[in-house]
Amino acid sequence: MPLFGKKDFGRKSKKDGKESEKQPSIEDKYVVKDLLGTGAFSEVRLIESKENGQLFACKIIDKKALKGKEDSLENEIRVLKKFSENEKSEGGDKKMFSHPNIVQLLETYEDKNKVYLVMELVTGGELFDRIVEKGSYTEKDASNLIRQVLEAVDYMHSQGVVHRDLKPENLLYYSAEEDSKIMISDFGLSKIEDSGVMATACGTPGYVAPEVLAQKPYGKAVDVWSIGVISYILLCGYPPFYDENDANLFAQILKGDFEFDSPYWDDISESAKDFIRHLMCVDVEKRYTCKQALGHPWISGNAASNKNIHGTVSEQLKKNFAKSRWKQAYHATTVIRQMQKMILSSSGSSRNVQSKPQQ
Repeated sequence: MPLFGKKDFGRKSKKDGKESEKQPSIEDKYVVKDLLGTGAFSEVRLIESKENGQLFACKIIDKKALKGKEDSLENEIRVLKKFSENEKSEGGDKKMFSHPNIVQLLETYEDKNKVYLVMELVTGGELFDRIVEKGSYTEKDASNLIRQVLEAVDYMHSQGVVHRDLKPENLLYYSAEEDSKIMISDFGLSKIEDSGVMATACGTPGYVAPEVLAQKPYGKAVDVWSIGVISYILLCGYPPFYDENDANLFAQILKGDFEFDSPYWDDISESAKDFIRHLMCVDVEKRYTCKQALGHPWISGNAASNKNIHGTVSEQLKKNFAKSRWKQAYHATTVIRQMQKMILSSSGSSRNVQSKPQQ
């Protein structure tokens, strides 16, 4: 049965009725094991290859729960396949579209009730958890993390893909090793720019760019803004924009209203602050591209400080990003409704709300 009655992703099509009516199932090739995580319409399980014992992650999507939102899944698969080593050209030649910092889709299966995405297994844990657990953490560490993210997103942009939901939860360490690379995951809201200008309001509220909230056409620059927000958090442990009231939060973002509060930013280099200002720039024309950001001295030079800032950053991360608060599941349609409602309030708001860490 083809995916949602359409093209069958990841498997060969039947030719002249010669192939068996029965398509291979996930259980034919893998042993489905432990639960790794759950989402609004899916769960992720550890799976083991029956052939060689190699471990992978499998995202299992419930078709019934996803009814009416099939295009979202098809889009996610389309984007992931673009970064998969298994992608082939029309002539049959293998195209190397993989990137070391992008989680790969290896193959797909489906049955009557579910779709199975076999993914590269990433075991190193989430970004903030790892920082809190470290004994030492410096600007240089943060710079190295952001460089990897910028390189991966620059590669995505070169392939015409905009992620649209970059946030710390979607940045995972590949392994538990001390020098593990960082991986970008979750392409559920990603978009390939072959369909013209984007205008859909989507993303996660604290990380979304002002042009999205302003309901203006937007492009790759929205990802750079999100990387700026992540960079800010990595250096102080709290978000640049925060308010319990979403209308006030959106008003802050629309104006680019953030500060480098004392004492949290007193030991942070001017180069780091300059870098962040160029990424979180409301004027899209003046905002850095990924390539420009990669050339900034804080990323490419020796401007990042080696001073240990672990104590302050980890304390603020624990206060401001407790799991109950920062692991909220924002589904695209919910965010769109919320944003459209709040835009009306925030557009008429002149209240200047300062962003402060939670004490």
